[in-house]
Amino acid sequence: MSRPRTFVGFSSTDLHYYRLMQAWKAHEHIDFNFVDCQLQRELVSENEQYINRKCRERINMAGTYIMLIGQDTRRKHKYVRWEAEVALEKDCRVIGVNVDRTRGVNSDTCPPIIRNIGAVFVPFSSRIVAHAIETHKQHEYGDWDYTDQTYRDLGYAV
Repeated sequence: MSRPRTFVGFSSTDLHYYRLMQAWKAHEHIDFNFVDCQLQRELVSENEQYINRKCRERINMAGTYIMLIGQDTRRKHKYVRWEAEVALEKDCRVIGVNVDRTRGVNSDTCPPIIRNIGAVFVPFSSRIVAHAIETHKQHEYGDWDYTDQTYRDLGYAV
C-alpha cells in the first residue's frame, strides 16, 4: 500500500510536536510513515502571497491534512486557518491531532474550521496518528474519534 501524502499544519508554538512526528518517521522501531508534504525548509520571506503560494503547492500534493491542535491553535488565523481552508477546498482527509492528548474534539482548542466536517480527532501519539493516517475515511459531517477497542487493539491501556 502506498504511503499517504500528508501536510501537517500547526501553530509556530507547536513546532516541537511536528519535529517529534518527523522523529517518529525516522525511527526504525516506530511503525509510523507517510509522505511528508511539508515545506522542506522554512521560507525566509515577509511576503504573505509568496508564502501562501508555496504552502498551497505543498497542500495540493497531499491527500491528507493533519492539524496539530495546541493551546493557541484556535486563535491562529493568518496561516493555520488558511492552510485548513486550502486543504478543505482540495477535499483532503482531515485529522485533528490534540497535543493535550484528548481523544476527541477539545472545544476549547479546536478551530471551528475543522469542526463538524467529518474529521477524526486523536491524541498526539504515534500509533493512533499512524492508524488515522492509514485508515481514516472522511465522513460528510460530524466529529469522529476511535473507540476504546481501537486503542486496545493498538496496544494502549484504556
